[in-house]
Formats: sequence, structure tokens, C-alpha cells
Amino acid sequence: MHQQFMRLALELAAQGRFTTAPNPMVGAVLTKAGRTIGKGYHRRFGGPHAEVEAIHDAGRAARGADLYVTMEPCCFCGKTGACTDAVKAAGIRRVFAATLDPHRRVRGEGVRCLRAAGIKVSIGALAREARRLNEAYFTYHERRRPFVVLKAALTLDGMLADGRGRSKWISGPEARAWAQELRAEAGAVLVGSGTVLADNPRLTCRICSGRQPLRIVLDADLKTPPKARVVSGPGRVLILTASRNRKRATALERAGAEVVRLAASGEMLGWSEILAELYRREVLTVLIEGGACVASSALDAGIVDKVHIVHAPVLLGPGKGLTWAMKPRPLGKSLRLRQVTHKVLGDDVVTTGYLEGS
Repeated sequence: MHQQFMRLALELAAQGRFTTAPNPMVGAVLTKAGRTIGKGYHRRFGGPHAEVEAIHDAGRAARGADLYVTMEPCCFCGKTGACTDAVKAAGIRRVFAATLDPHRRVRGEGVRCLRAAGIKVSIGALAREARRLNEAYFTYHERRRPFVVLKAALTLDGMLADGRGRSKWISGPEARAWAQELRAEAGAVLVGSGTVLADNPRLTCRICSGRQPLRIVLDADLKTPPKARVVSGPGRVLILTASRNRKRATALERAGAEVVRLAASGEMLGWSEILAELYRREVLTVLIEGGACVASSALDAGIVDKVHIVHAPVLLGPGKGLTWAMKPRPLGKSLRLRQVTHKVLGDDVVTTGYLEGS
């Protein structure tokens, strides 16, 4: 019975996948005598939390009820009031939370607050599923960096682009529509300047309502043209560079981009500096979309957590492979995915997995 109600809470939480960041997705279910009397989920950042929504849904029936919630109730006032106060005021008898909240201002304090008020609290029902749902949130707060997702579309012979660097379009329309969902979930979409010069992408999200992901270009030498579509589109644009060329930086800034200078490692910007900058900006998830140099350096640096590879039924012949710039590895030290899944999107097949160690 506990798992049944917690699973319902997880399904509710997932409905906030596009709108809650940098907050976690949270769902809540109130029960009494084995039946559901109230449901709620965190709908958007800045809006009521899941516990408050469920209590409001249950009304007076919440008194003496059990609360199933996918994450420990918060115990501090931010954009909304503390959920622990709402739980106590509603007269809830018991709380079942899937996981603790890794936020530095919570980390078990919510549980201690409720127990001090005489409310029984249990932790751990469907904890693995709850952590996976909020994998970016946990990575951000526990490892103090964004969750890094690498997405690429490849031909059957492993090419990311043709010999001229062009990659439009390897994947089909169904896969490209699905990629828009990845952008909607991400706090930032990142490419290298080579992709901007070759494809002139917008990197916008067509299914986002209002909020666009931060568009990031890694451009060590500031080669991005001020008239590039990535600069002129809606939303914020961040160009990370090692260049001291003030004239080029000013031209990009006048076009609407923000230019930030970071330390470089050889010809590439350092990933530790990149991720530190995004962490400072409260970016929970960064989606790397291209190109081969950026993907190779991210894989070499060991900062990629999750991989989506779209395999299209296309044979291209010699071109640019996804990992052509990676350092050679013996088979015994290859990067191997775990928890691998596959799905078919039109004529394409998507392989998803987590890199070992993530």
C-alpha cells in the first residue's frame, strides 16, 4: 500500500518536469483509511509546493491523515512558506517521504522539525525512483555542479557530420521533436563555436512556454558572428571565452549576448570553470548538443552523466565522428554505459544510458 501511494506521488511529481527548476519535482498524496483524499504536485518554480497543494485539495479531511511525499518537506521560507509549517497546521498524523532533501538548508531538518512536533516520519519508500526523477537536483546539491547530458544524432557508421561539418538533418522529425523535450527540461543548451559556424542553429525550444533554456556557446577565440541566429533568438545567450579581444566581445554584447571570460586549458576552455560558472547561475541541467570537439572534451574530462545517442538509418562514409577528438583508449578502459534503454522514434533508435561513475 505504501508503494502504491508513493508511486502515485511520483507520477504527480513528473508533471512538473518542464517548469519547476531550479526547484525539484515533488508530488504529494494524502490518504486516510487506505484511500486517497488529496493530491498535489509542485507545478512551477515560485508556486505552491506539493504538500500545500495536497492539503488544499483535501481540505478539512487532512486532519489525522497520512502524507506521502516524494521528498522531505522543506523547513524554511523562500518564495513560499515552509512546508513543515503547513503539515503541522493541517494536523497530519504521519509523513512518508521517499528521500531527504539535499538542499543545504534542509538535509534532514524538515524531518527533525516534524518529529519534534510529534508527527511520525518514515523515509525510503521508492527512494531510488525518487532520486532518479530528480537526478539533476541531487547532482547539483550533492556534487555542486550541474547534471550534464550529452545528446548526439549519428549515422549508422558513427558520423556526427559530413566532411564539411554539416549535420542537418541526420535524425528524422520524430527524434527532433523529442529533442525539443530535452531542451525544455534543461536549464541550458550548450554547443561549441564550430557548430555555430557550420549550422547556424537557434538552439531555442519550440515547446517552451515563456522560459527558454540558457543558450551557451563555448568560443575560446570569439569566432561567433554577432548576427548568428543563436545570438538573436529569444532568451539569454552566454558566450564563454578565453579571448581578451574586447572589440569582438563588445560587438557580441551589443547584439544581445553576455560574454564571460574563463581560464583555458590549451585550446579548450576548462570544464571545471565552465561548470562552476553554471552552478553559480543555478543551472541544474546542461544539455550538450555539439559538436564533436565539445563532446570529445566533455567525455575525456569525465563530466558527462547521461548520454542520449540517436542512431539514424543513414550511411555517410568518412566524415566527423562523435569522438574523433577523444584521446585513444584501450578497450579495457572504454567508457561504458549502464542502465541502458532503447526506444524507437520514427525510423531512428535512441540509446540512453548513464556513464559509469555517474
